[in-house]
Amino acid sequence: MTPPIKIAVAGINGRMGRAILPLLQADPAFAFIGGIGRPGASGEGLIDHAGAIAAADVILDFTTGSAAAELAGLCAASGGPALVIGATGFEPDELERIAEAARSIPILRSGNFSIGLNLLLGLVSQAARALPAHAWDIEILEAHHARKIDAPSGTALMLGEAAAAGRGVSLASVERRGRDGLSGERPPGEVGFAVLRAGGITGEHSVLFAAAEEVITLSHSALDRAMFARGALAAARWIAGRSAGEYTMTDVLGLAADAGG
Repeated sequence: MTPPIKIAVAGINGRMGRAILPLLQADPAFAFIGGIGRPGASGEGLIDHAGAIAAADVILDFTTGSAAAELAGLCAASGGPALVIGATGFEPDELERIAEAARSIPILRSGNFSIGLNLLLGLVSQAARALPAHAWDIEILEAHHARKIDAPSGTALMLGEAAAAGRGVSLASVERRGRDGLSGERPPGEVGFAVLRAGGITGEHSVLFAAAEEVITLSHSALDRAMFARGALAAARWIAGRSAGEYTMTDVLGLAADAGG
């Protein structure tokens, strides 16, 4: 009989941590060894970074970009465990630190663990490849709850990356994060972002491909946070025992060839 995968959860007291815990504890494929809370936090089931690194096969991280980058470095320095990162809002240097850590341990990072959303990424890339930039504008609209601290969302940026990859350009060279005042005419090929923060919205994402005579909308709605938790557990099951490297949900779902354009 295969022994259960030992899991620790960083950010256990956050929204995702609370959503994943009951699913994790109910699945015999996993053994929950403890949660990592904010510095100074105390309570039943909490462990520190050292304890999690020593005992876990996989750590699920739902914290912040800076905290995830720090944890990646600690895991790499110890030669493990594997890391599944669901944090968003990264600075460039934090992504560089995670990439460096992935030279020593397996790291899977995703701004969204939904299966449906990851399928949407492939569709967006295909549509962007098929629809020429001079005739079709791309706008990404996203809405989340009022407590979300980063914008655009990590998922919206993933969709932007998929669209840019479909057109063979970098997102940084074509993105437009909001408009205000006399912003001028929209240049061809631009990928725009619009953001809404209100109430308890779990997550809404739409990608508009707009030509002069017609509009195509590809969208995804998150109805229950449990879908993210189930996807994260699928990622943990997949990455346990993998070789060092950076992975995404497209690897887990076998969609890597489609998502990249």
